[in-house]
Amino acid sequence: MSTTGATADPLAALGSLPGVADSVESVRKAVDRVYGHRIMRRRSNEITSEAALRGARGSAALSGADWALEEVRRRTDFSAQEEDRTIGAALRLTAEAGQLLSIWRQSPLRVLARLHLVAAADRGDAVGRPRRAGEEADEPLVELPLPDADEVAGRLEGLSQLIIAGGSAPALVTAAVVHGELIALRPFASHNGLVARAAERIVLIGSGLDPKSICPAEVGHAELGRAAYLAALDGYVSGTPDGMAAWIAHCGRAVELGARESAAVCEALQRGAA
Repeated sequence: MSTTGATADPLAALGSLPGVADSVESVRKAVDRVYGHRIMRRRSNEITSEAALRGARGSAALSGADWALEEVRRRTDFSAQEEDRTIGAALRLTAEAGQLLSIWRQSPLRVLARLHLVAAADRGDAVGRPRRAGEEADEPLVELPLPDADEVAGRLEGLSQLIIAGGSAPALVTAAVVHGELIALRPFASHNGLVARAAERIVLIGSGLDPKSICPAEVGHAELGRAAYLAALDGYVSGTPDGMAAWIAHCGRAVELGARESAAVCEALQRGAA
């Protein structure tokens, strides 16, 4: 989806695509159910912390580091191997996302740069800025054609303008577009998937849909699997109404599964099993 030269509130138009309204409503019901759980009244901080851990694990899995949750939980050193560093980057991004909410609506490009800096602090000169002409992007598992630096700059600016302008698009639609556009562009030299999913999280939190960050879409994306993720992403990149609707629906299902995961954590806490 090219946002360059877009008309007023183009994201709102995506809400009228076939099936999107149903996805938006289904997500809202799933989120409301977990927020309404009785355990949330007194232990919401624990649910938020657990959702952050599980979300980081899910995002890392989609970038090639598919570790068991308990392995992520027990480890303290994430510097030895590439998979370790991917897990560490995902954990840092999840922690950082909540600190950037107030900046996102005023300067999304600044937030994206910060997210990349946090994820890729050990990667050298290409950290915290978009790719320049001639620079490649390393993103495991994504084999889409790579836009050049000029296209990346233009589309990032267009996306930034849409976010700053705001609008009436449902949170799910905005989050899905931010996520899809960043994966399609792969604007950084590395860690683009992790950054894209962290940005999706920021939109879902900042929009008020999931203010306590207890419905980690990353869990759902991982549960749905890499093949489904990449197939839905192909739909986004196609730019067709059906492809866009399929991507938004996929992201909606991921949020629902994240909500279901946290509902299960609530149930376990209520039983004294966690």
